[in-house]
Amino acid sequence: MSVIILAIESSCDETSAAVCVDGKILSNIIASQKVHEQYGGVVPELASRAHAENIVPVVHAALQKANCTVAEVDAIAFTQAPGLIGSLLVGGQFAKSLSLSLNKPLIAVHHMQAHVLANLIDEPKPSFPFLCLTVSGGHTQIVLCNSPTDMTILGETIDDAAGEAFDKSAKLLGLPYPGGPLIDQHATEGNPKRFIFPEPQIPGLNFSFSGLKTSILYFLQNAGKSNLFKEEFSATEEERIEFIKNNLSDICASIQHRIVTILLNKLKKASIETGVTDICLAGGVSANSGLRKAFAEMGMKYNWRTFIPSFQYCTDNAGMIAITGYYKFLANQFADLSISSTARAEW
Repeated sequence: MSVIILAIESSCDETSAAVCVDGKILSNIIASQKVHEQYGGVVPELASRAHAENIVPVVHAALQKANCTVAEVDAIAFTQAPGLIGSLLVGGQFAKSLSLSLNKPLIAVHHMQAHVLANLIDEPKPSFPFLCLTVSGGHTQIVLCNSPTDMTILGETIDDAAGEAFDKSAKLLGLPYPGGPLIDQHATEGNPKRFIFPEPQIPGLNFSFSGLKTSILYFLQNAGKSNLFKEEFSATEEERIEFIKNNLSDICASIQHRIVTILLNKLKKASIETGVTDICLAGGVSANSGLRKAFAEMGMKYNWRTFIPSFQYCTDNAGMIAITGYYKFLANQFADLSISSTARAEW
């Protein structure tokens, strides 16, 4: 008998619903929120209001596309943590209401674990154990995945995430929100080795991006004369604007190159230390073309089997919540209606 999972994702500013049947995603509907663009970032209150407006039509569309009725669903999976608390509450309360009214099991999903398991949606799939570099606006992690329900974080950022480094750099360059994809776009036309930014010397498998962001800030403030804060290098506003305008592609390429090398050097180290050679990418930043290209090249160099989810499963989406919910269903890992949505949560 088939196992049908209805999944809901509402951790940030995308309202998404998906239907999964026996581990196959039949629908993955995403409603994005354009309202945040004018503010240069996600406004939590506006995000939660938009979720409340979008969730019913999005769930309806997901069921309709999957040719499934809500009565046929075997369990309701939802993003329980981490994320914006107001956004999480909308999806969580909706999922609980469905669970209670339909008398269906409830499955709580950790958003970052779902990003990892997005690699199990389509063929080819990695074999266990595999490593996953999960990179998003709020998280940067290297995860050892021994099974769909057994994961260990080997390394993570001690301050800022890689996605935040992209977005903050874009803001310093005067690019509109969301700026990360625009850096990627300009980088394709630039020289990645024109400007050299420092690589943080962090022991082990942890990451740090705060120092890199500071280096980029001083570099732009000094119109490219130095990565350090020194009064004698201070440039006028006109000089800064002109420098960025004349060198935008090379600056973007150089910033992206450094972020990518920081990520992949740690991933290479994790592979050497664990002996694992099935390696995956996940998270919104895994859609970055520079990262994908460098990841594939490193995989060929070190004989890795490399995997990246399709673009629709890289950013926040309910498809990854559904596949995680499916494996948790098989493992009888259900949640009580008393469970609370949480902005921050350990695995």
